[in-house]
Amino acid sequence: MLFNNFVFVKSPLNNDTICALSTPPGTGAIAVIRVSGKDALSICGKIFRKKNSKPADLFKFKTHTVHYGEIIHNNIVIDDVVISLFKAPTSYTGEHIVEISCHGSQYIQQQILHLLVKHGARLANAGEFTFRAFMNGKFDLSQAEAVADLISSHSATSHHVAMQQMRGGFSSKIKVLRDNLINFASLVELELDFSEEDVEFASKTELTKLVSSLQSIIEKLIRSFELGNVIKNGVPVCIAGRPNAGKSTLLNALLDEEKAIVSDIPGTTRDAIEDEIVIEGVRFRFIDTAGLRKTTDTIESMGVARTYEKMKEASVVIYLFDVHELSSTELQKELDELKQHITNAELIITGNKIDREDIAYTKKEYSHFKDIIFISSKEKQNLEELKSRLIDIFDEKSSNIPETIITNARHVEALQQTNNALTRVKEGLEKKLSGELLASDIRDALHYLGLITGEVSTDDLLQTIFSKFCIGK
Repeated sequence: MLFNNFVFVKSPLNNDTICALSTPPGTGAIAVIRVSGKDALSICGKIFRKKNSKPADLFKFKTHTVHYGEIIHNNIVIDDVVISLFKAPTSYTGEHIVEISCHGSQYIQQQILHLLVKHGARLANAGEFTFRAFMNGKFDLSQAEAVADLISSHSATSHHVAMQQMRGGFSSKIKVLRDNLINFASLVELELDFSEEDVEFASKTELTKLVSSLQSIIEKLIRSFELGNVIKNGVPVCIAGRPNAGKSTLLNALLDEEKAIVSDIPGTTRDAIEDEIVIEGVRFRFIDTAGLRKTTDTIESMGVARTYEKMKEASVVIYLFDVHELSSTELQKELDELKQHITNAELIITGNKIDREDIAYTKKEYSHFKDIIFISSKEKQNLEELKSRLIDIFDEKSSNIPETIITNARHVEALQQTNNALTRVKEGLEKKLSGELLASDIRDALHYLGLITGEVSTDDLLQTIFSKFCIGK
């Protein structure tokens, strides 16, 4: 039975008890210290007591309850605290968990951690709480990675996608793919078992249709990564134009701070300057670039070259021009040249410095340019129209994307490898290759799908993933 030997591997789990600060380091109103492991209740019971009573037996407390009391050491009160109790297996990690909410003094935090370690806990590694949750089957690897994405989400859209993945939206898609593959594999295996009798358990035509259907789903998921990456890291928006068009002033106006140096001297910006803002729940990453012009200055020339690179990487290019400097004919010539350097980016033509110009005349001069926007970076005029256009572009790009969106490059690579294996299966069916060869390619496809959810994993893979988490998560 070929597929009975397909083994899913997880690393061994330490049985010790871990502790860590789960709130950001530093001084604050409160801090939360998390303890997880088989001895979490007994260790915390040695240092926690109800007000003016003996140390508490936490095993007698009900799970999912909150208790007010004191952290003590040698009968000296360290702090008044609230503890939250979650008994195994109904906890985040699947182990006993105690969360200690104390005052946010760094001294108090360190004293409590010191006491926990003294009584048998150890300080947790990065991501170790979520790692234990994964190992104890609370969720799969893709859901665990979504926890990190949720923590780092900076906008409504990135939060929504992370929540959808953490709740198993992506995992359910992978499960459907994998179940279909296993069904396919079982048919191939049956035919191998009865190969001497020349029995066919499945129509090769139907199997080919099944593989094509699986590939169609996988390819949609792969295509969704372009949007998913943008949601996770911010929509890259390149601000380009001639020197002194007002690019740096526009960046400062959008950010509402003096991020970039503004000067009347052409060529002030010689390298890309980046910063981010959230507009209507969407994160945009604005890139102010060097002015586009021919120059003999070596440093400025390097800046211009980088501008063209940033335009190729951008999802949106705002081409900013001074309405006092360019006629409509000159603008058209510049746009024709500019489009040679833009690949898949949307172009927003933006006329600047309308505060110094008759707006009626300006609109007439550039009337044949579709969807042109007129602004004043200095006076912050019509910036809302520009922001609205950015949102419209984002909405248009995301309108045809499936509900499940891929945001993780590791997942995309695994899906691409799965797709390659399925292509080999389809080619094998067309060439009427033996079942053994088909089985090998099906195993490859199952392997790569398993890498996504953690049904197939290695110590190196898990260490790489969870080392990117914060300590208390």
